[in-house]
Amino acid sequence: MNQPKDKPPIGPTEPGDLPLVKAPDSIWMSIEATLDAKPEPRRIGMFRWQWVAASLAVIGVLAWYAMRPKAPAWRVSTLEGSPSVTKIKVGDWLQTDASSRARITVGDIGTVDVEPNTRVRLVAASPTEHRLTLARGEISATVSAPPRLFLVDTPASTAVDLGCAYKIKTDESGDGVLRVTSGWVSLEWKGRESLVPAGADCRTRSRTGPGTPYFADAPKALQEALAAFDFRGGGPDALGTVLNQARVRDTLTLWHLLSRVDPADRVRVFNRMVDLVPLPSGVSREKALQLDPATLKSWREELAWKW
Repeated sequence: MNQPKDKPPIGPTEPGDLPLVKAPDSIWMSIEATLDAKPEPRRIGMFRWQWVAASLAVIGVLAWYAMRPKAPAWRVSTLEGSPSVTKIKVGDWLQTDASSRARITVGDIGTVDVEPNTRVRLVAASPTEHRLTLARGEISATVSAPPRLFLVDTPASTAVDLGCAYKIKTDESGDGVLRVTSGWVSLEWKGRESLVPAGADCRTRSRTGPGTPYFADAPKALQEALAAFDFRGGGPDALGTVLNQARVRDTLTLWHLLSRVDPADRVRVFNRMVDLVPLPSGVSREKALQLDPATLKSWREELAWKW
């Protein structure tokens, strides 16, 4: 007599493909109660269908549990000391103490080095958004990815990667500084934006957001006057010092100030910019003073060759 051939398996068969999972006690209790009941003859058909429905419900729960997608996790490597975790998934925090440093592998687009006394959280890890929250401390990010894929939130800004490497530090109130070492970063907060290129810094302050970018080698007097203008109500006097100290490269700072000063001071900023770098063709004085977005963008792209 011929032996029946084995039927081909259906679905995953390798160990671990569908892990064994215990169904909730409430489901088993419901099935047992149904089986123990003594239905009247006319209800036997209904009983059988109830039993089948309950069984299918259990199978559905187990299948969903086994096949549900796992939350992505990023690897954490120890650089020094003993960081709090070895990997983080969305919602997890990584914290370093005074003697610990760690490196987060950001999917397949880069790394983030976490300095001592830092607290950072993974907020999103999807194909369209990689986002961290830096609650306090300092991180160094090196990313190679399309613009605006990698973001870091702080209490006073969001650092939006435009293909770059940078360091950012902050305290719990949001006071901190961004330093870009390659590429560009956009610091954004409540509609305010600072575009920061390689070699430039930008301060952040609580309840104010990002300040005006400046190059790290800018004259000390310019840097101090700019901090007074941005965060301490320095007004026309501080602005005057910035304008007097500005070099050709500092048109980065002046371009940002053009849209941040009072209308009465806008002509002063414009004239100083044109003194340092002649107005390029296609950029009109009238539209620049009106803060026409297309004009300002075109002017910035021309000035960036000097930055």
